[in-house]
Amino acid sequence: MTAIRKHAKAFLAVLGLIAVAAGVSIYILDQQRMRFPWEDAPLRLNAEFATAQAVTAGQGQTVRVSGVRIGDIGAVRLRDGKAVVEMVIDPEYKGLVRTDAQALLRPRTGLKDMFIELEPGSDRAPEAKAGFTIPIAATAPDVNPDEILGELDADTRDYLKLLIGDAGRGLDGRGGDLREVLRRFEPTHRDLARVNSAVAERRQNLRHLITSLNTLNGELAKRSDDLAGLVDSSSAVMNAFASEEANVSAAVQQLPGALQQTTDTMTRVQRYATLLGPTAEKLRPAARALAPANEAVQPLAREVMPLLRDDIRPFVREARPVARDLRPAAHNLAEATPALTKSFAAINHFLNLAAYNPNGREDPGNAARQEGYLFWAAWVQHMATQLFSSSDANGVFRPVTVAAPCATIEQLVKEEPQLEFLAMLTPILTDSEACATG
Repeated sequence: MTAIRKHAKAFLAVLGLIAVAAGVSIYILDQQRMRFPWEDAPLRLNAEFATAQAVTAGQGQTVRVSGVRIGDIGAVRLRDGKAVVEMVIDPEYKGLVRTDAQALLRPRTGLKDMFIELEPGSDRAPEAKAGFTIPIAATAPDVNPDEILGELDADTRDYLKLLIGDAGRGLDGRGGDLREVLRRFEPTHRDLARVNSAVAERRQNLRHLITSLNTLNGELAKRSDDLAGLVDSSSAVMNAFASEEANVSAAVQQLPGALQQTTDTMTRVQRYATLLGPTAEKLRPAARALAPANEAVQPLAREVMPLLRDDIRPFVREARPVARDLRPAAHNLAEATPALTKSFAAINHFLNLAAYNPNGREDPGNAARQEGYLFWAAWVQHMATQLFSSSDANGVFRPVTVAAPCATIEQLVKEEPQLEFLAMLTPILTDSEACATG
């Protein structure tokens, strides 16, 4: 301890170097994909290949999906004449690989630094569990150029060498142009991949069709009597069609006009459908609100139902005869309505004329402005009150006395029958005191 205290700075420097060395070692081991005990166990899968040439475990060879590393290549062993390559998948990619996955061995460099390009499969297939082996039918090994050339004859190899040599001279210094051309062909390659997929699916459909036709032919062979009856029935149907040749010809002659009318109708329906789509989209909120509205209306409907049943329906039954009697009167009123409309229109025009003020009410202090007839009618009534008013004990209006001789009044009563109500005045008219004759 004394020595440590004497050389404390050197001791701390040594400890620091040890810590830095440990950190660097851990970083290097992690970058070399060494798995530490505290990490989750990886998923180990297998893939069968016809050949595992240049595949070596522990050399950093990887498993990739779309160019992204998801694991490493593990042990390589031989089983039943096929190379079985172990794939060590990182824990975070455990649910990625499916049982319909496909694998392809590809070189990363010209020195055959291999990696496995993995197609993880579709979501319809179940998830691949630990120990699952991709069959050799779903894998493809790397193909060497000498294998391709070995399948060609001498003349073809010579022509191929000339082609490659001339292509090398033509592309000398134009790698960027070639890369741009290949980039532009990418959509075409993608479409070709879709076409190849469709062709492969078509081959499967054709295989299924041939199998179904074989089954159908076998069943038809067992039912020769039924086929004979079918042929006889078909002959009768064809004869019936032949006898209706004139009607069929007439129908065919009318078909162009019908098709033209149908085309015109469909064009109009297309316009209607174009408008119907946005309209239906705008009606969706109202349609969604119908259910809550119906639920909210139900209590009101329960309360209104007794009123409809006990009060309104009996009233409607009793009012029906009255409504039938009112129908002729309503009809006559409807006929008279135009005349009444004209009459009220004339009255309205007269009232508008009486109330018309040429200069309006813009300047009440203007003495030269004109007033309407209603103003002057009120003015006349006001001035008449001032003219005839006496404001005495008999009222605000001046009393007026109408006088005539008794004989004249009596003669008028006799000559005018409508004045019979004055006959009661006869005793007064014959009284000498009331009618002085002196």
